[in-house]
Amino acid sequence: NDLLVVELDGDVVGTLQLTSIPGMARRGARRLLVEAVRVRSSLRSSGIGSAVMRWVGEVAAPAVGATMVQLTSDAARTDAHRFYERLGYVGSHRGFKYSVPQV
Repeated sequence: NDLLVVELDGDVVGTLQLTSIPGMARRGARRLLVEAVRVRSSLRSSGIGSAVMRWVGEVAAPAVGATMVQLTSDAARTDAHRFYERLGYVGSHRGFKYSVPQV
């Protein structure tokens, strides 16, 4: 797991978490999971998110031997879905969650 911090002129303007996952599917292919992608609201649509996500696919994924980059996005985040689709990501699966009862 890696937490990346995006800085601009010394200010934190974004974050994302990367998790390299070895797999059994797809002939043992390694996947790079992207989570917690955040860009400061005042800087959205400035190209920071696109640059970071291009870096993930072009630099980070090959560096860990990943053959696929994957992420999930809340079903209600339609703007985020358009953003990822513009970058070439394809909505291919339906996700499920289970909330563990707290004792």
